[in-house]
Amino acid sequence: MSLPTIDASKLTKTLTTAPKELLDPKTLNFGKNFTDHMLCIKFTEENGWEAPEIKPYGPLQIDPAAFVLNYSVETFEGMKAYKASDGTINLFRPTKNMERLATSSQRIMLPEFNQEQFLQCIKELVKTDERFIPDQHGYSLYIRPNFIGTEPNLNLQYSREALLYVYLSPVGPYFPRTVKLYANTEEVRAWPGGVGNFKLGGNYAPALRPAMDVVRKGYDQILWLLGDDHYVTEVGTMNFLIFWINAEGEKELVTAPLDGIILPGVTRDSLLELARAWGEFKVSERRVTMPEVVQAIADGRMLEAFGAGTACVVCSVSVVLYNGVEYQIPVDPSNPDAVFGPLTKRLRDELLDIQYGKKPSPWAVPI
Repeated sequence: MSLPTIDASKLTKTLTTAPKELLDPKTLNFGKNFTDHMLCIKFTEENGWEAPEIKPYGPLQIDPAAFVLNYSVETFEGMKAYKASDGTINLFRPTKNMERLATSSQRIMLPEFNQEQFLQCIKELVKTDERFIPDQHGYSLYIRPNFIGTEPNLNLQYSREALLYVYLSPVGPYFPRTVKLYANTEEVRAWPGGVGNFKLGGNYAPALRPAMDVVRKGYDQILWLLGDDHYVTEVGTMNFLIFWINAEGEKELVTAPLDGIILPGVTRDSLLELARAWGEFKVSERRVTMPEVVQAIADGRMLEAFGAGTACVVCSVSVVLYNGVEYQIPVDPSNPDAVFGPLTKRLRDELLDIQYGKKPSPWAVPI
C-alpha cells in the first residue's frame, strides 16, 4: 500500500488569538516582518505525509540532532503574492517554484511531494493572511517555503523525517536605487560539479562573510567570477544580465547559461522570454568574461547591466570594482538621477504589469 501524499483537502486551520497590527508599508524592511500564520506539513518514512496544518506563526520544535541543524539538509524557495487594483491576489509562475523546490530537494535526498497539492496549501495560507498584502504598486507579500530534514540522526545517510513549512512577509522595494558591485577574484560562489544550480541553504552561508566584507568596503554586492578567465556568473544572490553592443556589433542582452553553476531563476527566465518576444535585439545565454566586460566599457559598447531575482525584481548596476579599478556602468545617460536603465525599466514595468494583473498573462495565477 502506498504511503499518504500531501492532500490539500485534509488541511486544518487554527487561527491566532492575537492578530498583529499592520505596519505602514513605507516602514517595511525585507524579510523582517511576518504575518499571523504559517503552514506546516510533516513527513515520516514510515507513515508518509501528515495532514497539512495552518497555525499561528511561531517557533518550530526541532531535535538538536536533526539533519538540518548538523548537515544543512535544507532547501527553500522565494515567491510573491501581488494584489491587483481590483483586489485579485496573484501568484507569479508558482509552478516554476514548485518544480525548482522538487529538484533541489531531490539533490539532498528529501522525500518527494505532490507539487500541485502543496501549492494549493500555500494559496490557502495566503488567503488566510491576505490582509497583510500591501495595496501599493511595487509592494507584495513574500512567500518563503522551506523543506528541511528533521530526523535526529548523526549518521551521514538521509533524513527519514522531514518538514515542509511556509511563512509570509510583507515587503517593499528591495533595492530602490542603483547598486555598486565588487568583482571577487579570490572566492567563488559555485563551481563545476557542485550544487550552485540548486537553491540549498548551504550555498548561502559561505557567501555571508565575503558579502559583508564588500559592504564594509562601500559596495552593495559581490559580482561572482569563476576560473582563470574570470567568467561572470551571478551577482550576490541574483542572476546577472548585460545589455551591450557585442564584439560583432549587435545589440545583445546576455546572461550566463544554465550550465550547472547558475541558479535557474524564475525572474531570469521571465525576462529572457519577454525580451525574446519583442524580437528587437539578440538574446543570449552564454559565457561572458570580465575582461570582455572591461573592453566593452572601454569601447563605449556597454549599455546597461542589472541583477534580477524575486526579491528585487531587477536592480541596475552603476559601478563595478575589478582588479582595483572602478568601472562606471551606464544607467540612463539622458537622466543622471535614474534608478533604472531604459531596458531595465521597460522589463521591470512589463513584469510588474503582469504580476499586478494590469497585463493579461498566464504567468499571473489568481488564488
